[in-house]
Amino acid sequence: MTVSGRDSHSEDADILLESSDSVKFCVHRCILASASPFFEHMFSLPQPPSDVKEHRPVVPVSEHSSTLGVLLQFIYPEPDPVIASLDELVTLLATSVKYDFLGPIAALRKELLSPRFLEESPTRVYAIASRFDLEYEAQVASRHTLSCNVLDCPLSDDLKFISAHAYHRLLVLHRTRSEAAQALLKISQDVKCMQCSGPYYGAFVPPKWWKEYERLAKEELAIRPTTDVIFSMPFLARVAQASACVRCSGSIIDAHAFFAELKKQIDDLPGTI
Repeated sequence: MTVSGRDSHSEDADILLESSDSVKFCVHRCILASASPFFEHMFSLPQPPSDVKEHRPVVPVSEHSSTLGVLLQFIYPEPDPVIASLDELVTLLATSVKYDFLGPIAALRKELLSPRFLEESPTRVYAIASRFDLEYEAQVASRHTLSCNVLDCPLSDDLKFISAHAYHRLLVLHRTRSEAAQALLKISQDVKCMQCSGPYYGAFVPPKWWKEYERLAKEELAIRPTTDVIFSMPFLARVAQASACVRCSGSIIDAHAFFAELKKQIDDLPGTI
C-alpha cells in the first residue's frame, strides 16, 4: 500500500482509493478482496474507467486520509499502527465495520480492551462495545465500570450511539451487585474487641468499629460495588479512628481472616452484564 505519487514501488498496484481529502492510495484488489467481503463483492461488479493520469480505476471513499492510511496498515503486511486514543479507535472501528474488514475489526476489538483504556475510561469502552454489538467486550468493560460511579462519569458522545437497553443493563448490574454486596455485611461472632465486649461477659456484642465499618462500607458500595476501597488500609484506618476505642484497631487487625472471607464473598458476586 502506497500513496500515489510518493513511492516508486506502487506500479503493481491495480486500483486507487481516493480519500475525502483527495489523497490517493495505491492498493491491490486481491488484498482488499481477501480482507473484506465488501470489496470482494464490489470488485466482482463492473469497475469505473481508469484514471487517465494514473492508468488505474479510482474508487472514492468518504473517509479522511488519516483514517484510511491507518486502516490500510492493518490490512497490509506491516506492523499494526499505534492507536493513540479512543476517539481514533472509534473512527477506525466504524470504518472497519462499514467495509467489513475482518482483520482490523479483530485487532481493534483487542485494542479496545487494553488496560490503558479500561482503567481510564471503562464507561466509554462499554458504550463503544455496545454501539458495535461487541457482547464480550461489553461484558469485560461492565466489570471495570464497577470501580467508578457511572452516574458521575464525564458525559461522552459515545453514549449517543447506544440504546436505552444497553445503558439500563449497566445500571441494573450496579444496583443488583450493590444491594447484594451490602447484604453480605454481617459480622462473625468470632470478631471481638476486648474493650467493647468487656462489660458484656457471655454475650456477643459487635465491636464499635464494626458499626462504623458497616455504615461507611454501605455508603461506598452504593456508589462503587467493588472491594477496591472497603478493604484498603486507609479505609480501615478511618474506621478505627472513628470508633473512638483504643483497642478497636487491634481488633481490626485480628479480624484479617474475617475480612478475607467477606472480600471473597463480595468478589464472587456476579460482576458483568
